[in-house]
Amino acid sequence: MSRSSSLRDYVLTRLVLAPLMLWLITTLVFLLLRATPGDPVDALLGPRAPQAAKEELRQQLGLNQPVWWQYLDYMGSLLRLDLGKSLTSQGQSVWEIIQKFFPATVELALYSLAIALVVGIAIGVVSASRPNTPLDLGGRLFGILTYSIPMFWLGMLLQLVFSVQLGWFPLGTRFPITMPAPEGWTGLYTVDSLLHGNLPQFFTALYYLALPCLTLGILISGIFERIVRVNLKQTLRSDYVEAARARGIPESQILITHALKNALIPVITILGLTLASLLGGAILTEVTFSWPGLANRLYKAIAQRDYPTVQGIVVFFAAIVAIASILIDILNAAIDPRIRY
Repeated sequence: MSRSSSLRDYVLTRLVLAPLMLWLITTLVFLLLRATPGDPVDALLGPRAPQAAKEELRQQLGLNQPVWWQYLDYMGSLLRLDLGKSLTSQGQSVWEIIQKFFPATVELALYSLAIALVVGIAIGVVSASRPNTPLDLGGRLFGILTYSIPMFWLGMLLQLVFSVQLGWFPLGTRFPITMPAPEGWTGLYTVDSLLHGNLPQFFTALYYLALPCLTLGILISGIFERIVRVNLKQTLRSDYVEAARARGIPESQILITHALKNALIPVITILGLTLASLLGGAILTEVTFSWPGLANRLYKAIAQRDYPTVQGIVVFFAAIVAIASILIDILNAAIDPRIRY
């Protein structure tokens, strides 16, 4: 079987299995929400509300039906791409909530990922190019520390120092309430402000992004640092690199042109999966910095027992991860001809 045929069959198989994965995740979230203690009616009306009012609201929301009927009704709506309506946002649809809050999560994830790539690759290259030196030891310690430090702890520490004590950065939120927020079709404040040529809005949006993105980006950079350092060390010991040294090619050219190019191939896989996890799992970052993103909205929905919102956001994030993993596999196969599926 040719390489293109095997790749096509692999992609088709993944596309067939993706709906099955989404169904399993949806079913698991549906059952877990209803198995955990708590009642969304109590969250809406309060535990001291009259029992008659509770029963009336439960009937309006369809929560008085058997669980299996609620499940079939929800899956039928999901097949029509209807994620339902929020229980706590005055009947707002889950799609509207996603459209409102998702751009903030995307913006946070993209800038954090850019910082992680720059910092992680730079430290990984320096560490691998100078093995068994203090720089190499420092690179390894950086990778271990950033991988092990809890995000919420570092976020609160940086807020305490740079926001509360020094006053260098704002404490929470995405844009000052005293200024009109950028408007545009992307929902990304930095992009929309540039599209309208409004530089003050652009730099203000960057200013509010700085501290949460630096926190998340530095912590994620340890993943890239470790991958680049390990792969670059192996590449620098390969035969073609030794042959390049024998031809008298400068070490800096060997490092950048020959070794680094091949050492970055595994980074592409981690890059796509990290971006997907950032989009779907930045809850701690958004909650710590009061960032008005979709992950923060998911956290609030869980606390409020808002079943449709939790289920809809989780399905949305799961679809992003599934699509991203397929695209990364295709990109890897296109970049590296040695990869076969």
